[in-house]
Amino acid sequence: MIRKPAVAGLFYEGSTESLRKQLEWCFLHELGPGKIPEVNTKGPRRIVGIVAPHAGYMYSGPVAANAYYALALDGTPEVFVIMGPNHQGVGSPIATCESEVWETPLGNVRVDLDLAREIVRESGIVDMDDEAHAFEHSIEVQLPFLQFVFENISFKIVPISMLLQDLESSKILGKALAKVLRNRNAVIIASTDFTHYEPHDVAKEKDMKAIECILRIDPELLFKTVRAHNISMCGVGPVATMLVASKLLGASVAQLLKYATSGDITGDKSQVVGYGSLAILK
Repeated sequence: MIRKPAVAGLFYEGSTESLRKQLEWCFLHELGPGKIPEVNTKGPRRIVGIVAPHAGYMYSGPVAANAYYALALDGTPEVFVIMGPNHQGVGSPIATCESEVWETPLGNVRVDLDLAREIVRESGIVDMDDEAHAFEHSIEVQLPFLQFVFENISFKIVPISMLLQDLESSKILGKALAKVLRNRNAVIIASTDFTHYEPHDVAKEKDMKAIECILRIDPELLFKTVRAHNISMCGVGPVATMLVASKLLGASVAQLLKYATSGDITGDKSQVVGYGSLAILK
């Protein structure tokens, strides 16, 4: 079973050559790391989780590139658990997939189905449901970055889509992830954008409140802050889940790698979307 790309040619370029050029643009952009990454195969492997945005590459790609640049310097994970919000509202409330492969213009990425089934069993709240992933972009847009960075290095993924985003579910899933990943060389990717369609200064002020909670590795405070300040962060559940798991896996340090808004790209700061890349480390 192959999961075909849903947003190739929309959120990112649809052909192999043009997508590679677009990814190079993301890394070399002034809001990106400014360099094409080279994987440090002897890296320290301190990164347990990252936060990365999921808008169209023309808007959020340079910010996302900072997270993937940090991953390249850190070493070679064998599996990425990629969690994103379910914007489409279809499928199971929290779902991994039965597809063996996810396809992008850069090729195929294999799914670690054994690990996916472990997560289903251990959590008790995750289903195996491809419908939840069929049209969703938040996980898919992370894959070309991984393929570009780890081009000649074997890795697998486990996608988890979250329509249900509440603190209790995040705690249950986070604890399950920590248990099944404890002896694995894994990174948890939490896909989210921050404030949606507010003026740049307002968005940045709100987003920094949420980012401060992530830097404190505090999932409870993150939920509380997002509610209290009406922050339209679409992936609070995936981020909180990643924080719960990361803490249990020994993470104690968090770094803000880059924050920017769509206005920093387009120049129109009247109605922006906020993007952040962060790393959670042992």
